[in-house]
Amino acid sequence: MYSNPVIPGYYPDPSVCRVGEDYYLVTSSNEYFPAVPIFLSRDLVHWRQVGHCLTRTSQVPLQKCASSQGIFAPTIRYHDGIFYVITTNVSAGGNFYVYTDDPAGEWSEPIWIDHKGIDPSLFFDTDGRAYVSTEGQPAGIYLFEIDLKTGQRRTETRCIWKGTGGRFPEAPHLYSLNNSYYLMIAEGGTEYGHMVTVARSTTPWGPFEPCPHNPILTHRDRGFHPIQGAGHADLVEAHDGSWWLVFLAFRPYGGNFHHLGRETFLAPVSWTGDAWPVVNQHRGVELTMDIPTLPPHPWPSEPPRDDFNHATLRLCWNFLRNPSAQDWSLADRPGWLRLYGSPLTLDDQDSPACIVRRQQHFSCKVRALLDFTPLYEGEEAGLVILTNEKHHYEIALTYLDSDRCIIVRRRIGDLVAIVACQTIDDGLVELEIQAGAGMYTFAYILRGQPSRKLATGATRYLSSEVAGSFTGVYLGLYATGNGKANRTPADFDWFEYYPEF
Repeated sequence: MYSNPVIPGYYPDPSVCRVGEDYYLVTSSNEYFPAVPIFLSRDLVHWRQVGHCLTRTSQVPLQKCASSQGIFAPTIRYHDGIFYVITTNVSAGGNFYVYTDDPAGEWSEPIWIDHKGIDPSLFFDTDGRAYVSTEGQPAGIYLFEIDLKTGQRRTETRCIWKGTGGRFPEAPHLYSLNNSYYLMIAEGGTEYGHMVTVARSTTPWGPFEPCPHNPILTHRDRGFHPIQGAGHADLVEAHDGSWWLVFLAFRPYGGNFHHLGRETFLAPVSWTGDAWPVVNQHRGVELTMDIPTLPPHPWPSEPPRDDFNHATLRLCWNFLRNPSAQDWSLADRPGWLRLYGSPLTLDDQDSPACIVRRQQHFSCKVRALLDFTPLYEGEEAGLVILTNEKHHYEIALTYLDSDRCIIVRRRIGDLVAIVACQTIDDGLVELEIQAGAGMYTFAYILRGQPSRKLATGATRYLSSEVAGSFTGVYLGLYATGNGKANRTPADFDWFEYYPEF
């Protein structure tokens, strides 16, 4: 028995490869930096992040990229001792791949490919040839052979399959199995009509025969099911000979609203007598899967408190776009995260001084201890719940009307309002956000005093359906001078993330 999603929170477009008994998985990251998180598993159920594939601005320029743009749909493959990740930076206008012999270490500089479609995938044939398949226009799946060292095309680009008629045929993965070439794609859009379809051929170029029981996975007709939008899948054979599918889906709450983003799910695969894949015996996928798995290999849990007492940030932390080095430090006050508030704000399509991590559970609590004495109007620092620059909530310390105050602000599109304000004395302040499936609650604690609730905010207004976002909600820390640089840094002693079930 195992629980879905196997990687909760905004980890969409999963792709997986196996090396011996190790499994490596990557997901999309859009405008967040570092980009393309990479995970390791020994059982396909328990995953531990071991790094990011794109950690340098030279690999992933994201300056001023639009929200939900940036890095789309990576694919990871292993060939002749080397790991390859191919992806699209839609904000930089193209596809590229990077490579390494150590997936937890540094990856190469990008090798760019002259093709504009999204969702690229690498396929290594048994004869050593390397192919790239992508989405393309007119709508369909396109294929070309490349020189792996240079990224140059060795053949013309050819449309090999248009899918089964669903809109947005995309996310192709090509496999050589059972003396055939199988092409797995997504159709229907990465929304409630999402689905996985498959076809096969005797050559990589087609023609492709569609599976007679397509789609092999979809929840498009399962209204009110807790898992929706199932699609964008990748296939892997486990070291015990079993077959599995990783795919994205999302979990709505309170009607047709989801705010945690598209997450990574797992389902078993079997094969019919005529060699077509069947996902979970055609039963769809559940939050609890009562089926045999590989021997469990759980990883040690990450401590809920980050004391910022290491030289680098934990792997769970992200920046918005490419950060400015002068905006933050772990060394200027050892044991604290220091944020130097810049003129940029959370309303800007830019990289304000903030670090954020994914919200991975409907119910959770985050807290942070803040040492900050704003001296001028507009200086502020605190906790943020962020979907994009037009949809976010924050609880913050600021200087307002000649007083040091704690405020709660909500921005929902063009509607911006401070919904609570409390004057407080100097000293350390503990800020707190409690998340429920439908509501956030904001509170603060002064030393020696009980928690004081300030305001609430509905989760639905940060959902993808309202905010128009491909990403999920992030929680984290920020500082800003609201048009000017802060003269006083904001110091965070610790940050806690506690799931509450």
